[in-house]
Amino acid sequence: MKHFISLKYFSPKQIYQFLHLTKAIKAKPSLYNSSLKNRHVGLLFEKSSLRTKTAFYLGMLELGGGAIYYTPQEVELGKREKISDVSQTLSRFLDAVVLRTFSHDTILEFVNFASIPVINGLSDLLHPSQVLADLFTMSEVKGEIKKLKVCYVGDGNNVCHSLMYAFSILGGSLYVVNPKKYAPKNKIVAEAKKIRASGAKIRLSSSVDEAVKGADVLYTDVWTSMGKEAESRQRKKIFRSFQINDKMIKLARKDCIVMHCLPAHRGEEITDSVIAGKNSVVFLQAENRLHAAKAILVSLLRGR
Repeated sequence: MKHFISLKYFSPKQIYQFLHLTKAIKAKPSLYNSSLKNRHVGLLFEKSSLRTKTAFYLGMLELGGGAIYYTPQEVELGKREKISDVSQTLSRFLDAVVLRTFSHDTILEFVNFASIPVINGLSDLLHPSQVLADLFTMSEVKGEIKKLKVCYVGDGNNVCHSLMYAFSILGGSLYVVNPKKYAPKNKIVAEAKKIRASGAKIRLSSSVDEAVKGADVLYTDVWTSMGKEAESRQRKKIFRSFQINDKMIKLARKDCIVMHCLPAHRGEEITDSVIAGKNSVVFLQAENRLHAAKAILVSLLRGR
């Protein structure tokens, strides 16, 4: 378990180990206060961040270690300095690096030259640390993941891709519903099918009512991700019928939970009434980013 780049590299056992550790850390955080004493992590971000930055920065401090945050303007990966040079330099100073980038290739290149663990804090392709926290939230609130019908509604983006990997590996049931033009990448779909565990159900659809009916979990994300702002007006028109609202909630199970990785564009992909309603676990989900980040850090760094 040298890096945390994509969930596709982990077995079901390893993912459940992450989840069990997340649960243990959340239940008794004081037991882990000195787990990473004298260890230091660098947060190297090309994109703005609230939850990812807070989770890994605060998480490292609460584990007894130290953290350094590099703003998008400070390093400029591949512009001010070659990615390989930054990777090798930080490997001499730090014990791990959390990368938040536009291109996923940037993370892969950084890993090739790193002699320390590298954590994917988000790329345009994947967001595995978010989805680890999501899996923990689902299990915490609804029980065994394999028994749930989870419906992701919206853009086939990095969160959607990581959810597909997760459910393919764990054997769960995931319905992905989005406009055909904005479906998940074909490569991700093919890989998810290839690694699919026994009993896993991954369904892609453009029919909202069919996918949402009887769902235990409704999950959405912004229609326009960072870096694609120029498409915002067009996307708002195309995604209009993919909004999670009170009408959609009635199609799902009465006790369904609603999830959103945040930030939310209220009134677009989700309504105020839903995000503030009784079915919403959005802010519990945000809190769990901290506990999941700690589990990732402890798993990669303790004992190194």
